[in-house]
Amino acid sequence: MQFVDMFSLKDKVAVVTGGGGVLGGAIAKGLAGAGATVAIADLFPENAAKIAGEIAQAGGTAGGYALDVFKKDSIEACADAIVRDHGRVDVVVNAVGGNMQGATTSPEQSFFDLSSEAMQRVLDLNLLGGTILPSQVFVKRMLNNPLGGSIINISSMNALRPLTRIPGYSAAKAAVSNFTQWLAVHLAQEYRPDLRVNAIAPGFFLTEQNRFLLTSKETGEPTPRGKTIIGHTPMGRYGAPEDLVGVTIWLASDASRFVTGIVVPVDGGFSAFSGV
Repeated sequence: MQFVDMFSLKDKVAVVTGGGGVLGGAIAKGLAGAGATVAIADLFPENAAKIAGEIAQAGGTAGGYALDVFKKDSIEACADAIVRDHGRVDVVVNAVGGNMQGATTSPEQSFFDLSSEAMQRVLDLNLLGGTILPSQVFVKRMLNNPLGGSIINISSMNALRPLTRIPGYSAAKAAVSNFTQWLAVHLAQEYRPDLRVNAIAPGFFLTEQNRFLLTSKETGEPTPRGKTIIGHTPMGRYGAPEDLVGVTIWLASDASRFVTGIVVPVDGGFSAFSGV
């Protein structure tokens, strides 16, 4: 095999949950660009269809599917539809996740005032619905793949070093990293060693979920928190969605066939910088 061929996803079927979002959409486009047939699963089917259309326009192969990660029967129906359309699943990227203002401390909302419902929702969105349930459903359909498969979860810098103000999100992403390692060992020992499980830990990417923390709603200028983040990121910028593509292709492809149970930072050097 030529070294460049190790990164090819030709003849692979990849599922991206949350693929209608900004980060999930960029990942889906990257996987398609590497040759995969991409199933874009999202709570909003119109967003999934839009990304699928953009992939098709660029010469790739993709389709949109409805998915509600809070309902296991919806995940089952989505997986069945994808297998019916494409025969199998080789790669799953669990890209559903996010934070909520109700689970975030602020001058107006102390830790003692955080809504238990909002905290539970953030935990469920990132860990149970965002990672564990889709893994249960899709991996079960990958067990008989002749060449195994790759599961890629989305963790966060918060999992390595919890950040101020976002206790629910930090706790959920730490659990995603832990579950990634657990599932990697479990599948390799109990089922088959070529079913690999890894995670990506993005640094700071400006999204709709965190924009209220990082930029002023009135002026669009960076908040003090946003300035601190950039000041502690050696590369001096926020991540762009496309910055997640390369590592995803690596983890999805044969180039990482002896890699399982790791969490890869994509953070512009944030985790390496002591602040001094």
